[in-house]
Amino acid sequence: MMPADALERLRLARSEGVGPIAYRRLIRRYGDAGAALAALPALARAGGRAVPPRIPSARAAAREIEAVAARGGRHLFLDTDAYPPLLAALEDAPPVLAFEGDIDLLARPAIAIVGARNASLNGRRIAAELAEALAGAGYVVVSGLARGIDAAAHEGALRAGTSFAAIAGGLDRPYPPENAALQARLAAAGGVFAEAPLGTAPQARHFPRRNRIIAGLALGCVVVEAALRSGSLITARLAAEAGREVFAVPGSPRDPRCLGSNHLLRQGAHLTETLADILDNLPARGEAGEGRRFRETLTPIAPAAAAAAPDPEPMAVDDDGRAALLSLLGPAPVAVDELLRYCHLSPAAVMAALLELEIAGRVETLPGNRVALIAGSAVS
Repeated sequence: MMPADALERLRLARSEGVGPIAYRRLIRRYGDAGAALAALPALARAGGRAVPPRIPSARAAAREIEAVAARGGRHLFLDTDAYPPLLAALEDAPPVLAFEGDIDLLARPAIAIVGARNASLNGRRIAAELAEALAGAGYVVVSGLARGIDAAAHEGALRAGTSFAAIAGGLDRPYPPENAALQARLAAAGGVFAEAPLGTAPQARHFPRRNRIIAGLALGCVVVEAALRSGSLITARLAAEAGREVFAVPGSPRDPRCLGSNHLLRQGAHLTETLADILDNLPARGEAGEGRRFRETLTPIAPAAAAAAPDPEPMAVDDDGRAALLSLLGPAPVAVDELLRYCHLSPAAVMAALLELEIAGRVETLPGNRVALIAGSAVS
């Protein structure tokens, strides 16, 4: 069932300047989406924005919900029973997802399979075989609907069970276009997730956000053929940071498409050739693991310090305090704990000021209790 405040939640999630982390902080501070919406203009003004942030009307939110429902889909809201529990554990979990598919499948354990778009025939065959075996063992296979490994994984899973796709654009904008029929099959026999509203054409900046959904939905992530600089390695890193298991299929050192997956193996990812290599290294079904050896080789997302949590009551911060914070920030993310060491504001005041600056469009809050200045963020 839709929550009673679905319109307010959707409006808040779609409001200008409200990212996934800011959404959670606003709800925690103001208690509900309606109160947070009412506070947005004042927060933006305090952060230095002269023009109020764009907030969708209740009618616009209702039209979005009705349009998704007309396609046979529904919206999934964070902190409701229908929302995928493993995904909800991410610090930057999407506040709302549009979903087409079988809602009952969300309770099933899932494994992600990702890899190169320009995959070899052998890589596609391996991905399809692993996906088919996983689906036959009762797992939902998650991937990103891309060409190559992703499409092969979806196809293999559908032969023996089911599969989920997380896409970068709106539900009505299949990408790549040649996979539109595959997306329709997944919506009918599995599920398709979209963080973006209907009508959103996928852009490059949307794909890392999609990758975190793939990683967040699954107990583990299997990489089949990936270059050293690829979205698949981003997905693997996000999975490790979330405490999920990471698996990699070994490949030829002479094939550039395998250098990334081989690199994961050197970092401690589970060497994967068969279904048993995956099942033997998974946590108990339905529970997220600790990432085991692989997670220890990376810099995990550090939990936010308890002292840095937003205060229930907004803390007054003057212009000098905000200017002092901005002077310490740049495009490269820094930990909030570092800011606390170099400024003379209390933790609660820093968090209040950062929230105002984010709503004003001047800074971005990132997982791991980090923050960065938005390039070209002069506010008029």
